[in-house]
Amino acid sequence: MTVRIIVALMLAVWIGGQPGVRSSVAGWVDAHQREIVGELIDLLSIPNVAADRPNIRRNADHLKALFARHGFSSELLETAGNPLVYATLNVPGATRTVLFYCHYDGQPVDPKAWRQRDPFTPVLRRGTLAAEPADPRGVTRFEPDWRVYARSASDDKAPIVALLAATDALKAGGLAPSSNVRVILDGEEEASSPSLVPAISRDRDRLRADLMVILDGPAHSSGRPTVAYGGRGIATVDLTVYGPKSGVHSGNYGNWIPNPAMRLSALLASMKDEDGRIRVAGFYDGIAPLSAEERAMLDAVPDDTSAMLRTFGVSAPERAFPKLQDALQVPTLNIRGLSSAHVGPGARTIIPDSATAALDIRLVKETTPEDLVARLRAHIERQGFHLVDRAPDEATRMQFPMIASLAMTGPSIKAFRTPSTNPDVRALVEALTRTYGQPPVQLRTLGGTVPIAPFIETLGFPAVIVPTVNFDNNQHEENENLRIGTFFDAIVTIAAVLRM
Repeated sequence: MTVRIIVALMLAVWIGGQPGVRSSVAGWVDAHQREIVGELIDLLSIPNVAADRPNIRRNADHLKALFARHGFSSELLETAGNPLVYATLNVPGATRTVLFYCHYDGQPVDPKAWRQRDPFTPVLRRGTLAAEPADPRGVTRFEPDWRVYARSASDDKAPIVALLAATDALKAGGLAPSSNVRVILDGEEEASSPSLVPAISRDRDRLRADLMVILDGPAHSSGRPTVAYGGRGIATVDLTVYGPKSGVHSGNYGNWIPNPAMRLSALLASMKDEDGRIRVAGFYDGIAPLSAEERAMLDAVPDDTSAMLRTFGVSAPERAFPKLQDALQVPTLNIRGLSSAHVGPGARTIIPDSATAALDIRLVKETTPEDLVARLRAHIERQGFHLVDRAPDEATRMQFPMIASLAMTGPSIKAFRTPSTNPDVRALVEALTRTYGQPPVQLRTLGGTVPIAPFIETLGFPAVIVPTVNFDNNQHEENENLRIGTFFDAIVTIAAVLRM
């Protein structure tokens, strides 16, 4: 094939594809910055911790009205817990239906740890966290590197506003989505979505689609559009090691009464080797070697390891998994918190009565929460601990020298992974490729968890994640933030998906 023919074919694809979508949507966004950011600020100003039922209801009502103002049909789907927000936009002649999933609840906050008055009073910083905070409402033009700081700025309210802006931008350019659009907004995602699963079966006719697109999580650190074919699942447990019935004087009884914090530390250390590989027997069972195509997908991800390590202030990764993409393909065993007696000004010279580690296990498609928790339980017993399901009674204390409990602390969520060969998934990737002139970063699995496996199991459609927020957004932590330029780019990305 001659160069002239190749160029002609590329030009035909370019003209018949979506580069016009990119320029049209980006131009509209540039002209409507204040309105778009204003809608986000209004939404971020409503507290949204899942356990705060009155404010969660305010969020749901606000979102229902917001979707209606943008031309969607919208309603609340009541559950035993927080309501789901459901919206639809039917497109004449469309032969495909896409269901978008986001969540409107956020992680709990510790206001004292935020560098602003209130995590639910959004502030704008022109650059880094050290920059002076400002009220974003009075700003008419935003620079790409400015950031909005507030709980759920990135996880996960920004994608909701970006989806609405994308539909407005297409309409303003005389373009319509190529698929019927359905939207489901979860109000309990950060609490493991206990009310979502029953609703899937109950509302299955509303939720049916050809493809599910999850707008959650950080885009690749390169800033390029990103598609993830799966997400890891999660199980959370509390591991408690018991000592004396109450704390005892460390001088009078040190070296004689066993210290549960010391024993917990040794137990935790037994679970991973020095390289970071999990030593719990069978934890990696069933995970097949990657195929040549899967290996190529992982190797094609443009991770800048050095830059990411600098961002997080860490000199080196775990030796077992020097490449991030390899680390994401296997389950994790993480200590997410430790507690025993007192520290700081309240510290006492005692041997504690107990010590607890809060653990999370991230699952991959080949593993189940029940299996990995059972393997962890067996490991603890092999270290000589007698496991109980509540604080031990007197008889148990006298019979067993080492006592512990392992308790699930919330609903578990399975992992999912969709084949990259699925026709609807390929159409989405091709739409992003045409829009940006190069393929998106394609991830075999995202590290985070979204409650999507029940949708796939119940309704039988494929799902992919299109993460759109900046990778360094501090999600789940204090000073969560959203980079403005990344937010505006997300609107273009979502518009491309709508036009796939």
